[in-house]
Amino acid sequence: MATVSNLYVDQGSFYGTYITVAGTDGAPLDLSNYTVASQMRKSYQSSAAYNFTCSITNPLAGRVRIELASEQSRLIPAGKYLYDLEVTSSNGQTMRVIEGIVLISPEITKI
Repeated sequence: MATVSNLYVDQGSFYGTYITVAGTDGAPLDLSNYTVASQMRKSYQSSAAYNFTCSITNPLAGRVRIELASEQSRLIPAGKYLYDLEVTSSNGQTMRVIEGIVLISPEITKI
């Protein structure tokens, strides 16, 4: 089962965080030969999605970085979204490792 963690993003600002992916034993999962992807949507059924930029920064330690550039977050309407992060092994097995709510706080200053 995926870990639940909520994210808070200021619209129009850079956002980034690190996530450590753990195996069933609680130890960091070796992410060598894995890919990673993450999206947010207004609802589970929504066809419109916003992609996080994802990278595996330290495969042996299970470290993943997800980011939104300020230009990306500026284009996301303020509000509440659902997100998850999935890792996929080289043999095609996909595992959801984290999920939750993303709150996009509206940008006020627009220069």
